[in-house]
Amino acid sequence: MSRLHQSRIADFQEVLGEPTVALSKLRDLCFSGIPFDGGLRCLCWKILLNYLPLEKALWSSLLKKQRDLYSQFLKEMIIQPGIAKANLGVSREDVTLEDHPLNPNPDSRWNTYFKDNEVLLQIDKDVRRLYPDMAFFQRPTDYPCLLILDPQNEFETLRKRVEQTTLKSQTVARNRSGVTNVSSPLKTTPNSLSEYEVLPNGCEAHWEVVERILFIYAKLNPGIAYVQGMNEIVGPLYYTFATDPNSEWKEHAEADTFFCFTNLMAEIRDNFIKSLDDSQCGITYKMEKVYSTLKEKDVELYLKLQEQNIKPQFFAFRWLTLLLSQEFLLPDVIRIWDSLFADDKRFDFLLLVCCAMLTLIRDQLLEGDFTLNMRLLQDYPISDVRLILKKAKELQDSK
Repeated sequence: MSRLHQSRIADFQEVLGEPTVALSKLRDLCFSGIPFDGGLRCLCWKILLNYLPLEKALWSSLLKKQRDLYSQFLKEMIIQPGIAKANLGVSREDVTLEDHPLNPNPDSRWNTYFKDNEVLLQIDKDVRRLYPDMAFFQRPTDYPCLLILDPQNEFETLRKRVEQTTLKSQTVARNRSGVTNVSSPLKTTPNSLSEYEVLPNGCEAHWEVVERILFIYAKLNPGIAYVQGMNEIVGPLYYTFATDPNSEWKEHAEADTFFCFTNLMAEIRDNFIKSLDDSQCGITYKMEKVYSTLKEKDVELYLKLQEQNIKPQFFAFRWLTLLLSQEFLLPDVIRIWDSLFADDKRFDFLLLVCCAMLTLIRDQLLEGDFTLNMRLLQDYPISDVRLILKKAKELQDSK
């Protein structure tokens, strides 16, 4: 370990060791990248995403409260209507004349169950393909959810719901982006045989945990529910928390990820709501902001893209909506997110990162035709995120 690295760790430990964390100091440190050592990144992200308060004395009680609340969500939401857990003292509810599977009433519990299945099948389809180039999400978690896996309980697990339903997932696909693919066209898409397999009973793969987080989020947020691409937002969060070297934190990765994901989505959810596209909080405004920033920083490149009719929707939609999570390898995405989460004007820096990505390949873009340039933007050629972040910081400082 280099002296510089040791010094950075000591700087983080000093700020985090205070009774009240100095947020501005923490932001400054995190902006330049957070060390993985000692679970520093996991802890910093939880503070930056407003999950943990700045007063350390409150951490223990808040974590217990939130983790207990998440357990309650599991009990209330991952259960089949008509089935109750006997040892919780809930009476079994049989199908009645008032509420049965063919009841057309939209408030029917059966109707809700079938609608939930549609959402679940889309989530299941997406999370089985999460980061296919990594083995992590296929591996069993060290901390499977005992409430779900306990053979004595009568909960119907999400695994069973997916297995038992006959509804084709293709009929429920919700693609947020319209004509633009949310998923990268150059990412390998596994066929049904190579998608992640279900592990034996008693084991849970990490992708199944992510599925549960997204399903509960969809249940609690019916206005937006689940939109394709949310899996790419929750993936890096869960990976970071589930690989925490501190086992006490790692054990609660699922609940902590859920609340951090919920807080993050509260800030970016407008990107996923089509009706808000053209509002000042919508994705169209942000895409245009990338081009207006580019025009200010590099008018020649801006005019070239305009001349070729390369609209920001063709590439910046995915960059902005998914916080660049599909443009780089996962460790690089996590490094970028250190800076994005540390941004006090949350995600203004993301616009500058997108602008930096364009200016760093300006020579190729100025020489290329429409087809070549679209290929460059859809499959970004620079993999050194430190170079990109450095350029974005230069753009920020030149304002």
